[in-house]
Amino acid sequence: MRNRIDAHQPIWNRPHGEPQVQEPLALIHGLWMPSQAMALLGRRLSRCGFRPLLFGYPSLRADPIENAERLHRWIQALDVPKLHLLAHSLGGLVVLELFDRFPEPPPGRVLLLGAPVQGSAVARQLHRSALTRPLLGRSASGALLQGAPAWRGGRDLGVIAGTRGPGLGTLVGGLARPNDGTVALKETHLPGASATLDLAVGHSGLLLDRRVAEAACRFLREGRF
Repeated sequence: MRNRIDAHQPIWNRPHGEPQVQEPLALIHGLWMPSQAMALLGRRLSRCGFRPLLFGYPSLRADPIENAERLHRWIQALDVPKLHLLAHSLGGLVVLELFDRFPEPPPGRVLLLGAPVQGSAVARQLHRSALTRPLLGRSASGALLQGAPAWRGGRDLGVIAGTRGPGLGTLVGGLARPNDGTVALKETHLPGASATLDLAVGHSGLLLDRRVAEAACRFLREGRF
């Protein structure tokens, strides 16, 4: 059964004097976005004990495997003993390629927001037409069209999915319900995930809604929603 978020005081409102751990947290953006798209969410998560680090990559000029290699090198350069990973949309596919192809990063939890890990129907629709195919660039590889590598476990992995559009899928068509306007709920299903949460937000709202930030904070700290 997928979780629903409970109403409670924001988890970052800690009692005065409680120490802030400031554990490093890598934030990985999605398709067509700059790294700064993750900045608001990062600021909110910094209030509950994390040090946000924005990872940028060329979502159109390189495929998810190439960008996973970039992410691997970036993590190596950080040289930190612990690192949490939070990825939105296409960024989630980059993270799964990272774990599938490269040595595991330092210990930490992994959280995916609206990631089409089963492949994207909207991307397949765009890829069918010569007119819209360039919108995907080199991101239109196996992972985005056919699904990401399986999650093999080894650490806590959470999934937050949106269930309220509208979005690109409304214009393109072919998107199953429920969905976040761009990614269908069933496309975010990842066997082996340790916790899942559905929220009535859109695809971009996963980066803007305070409920998402609060749920992310709880999962990254406790491994649950």
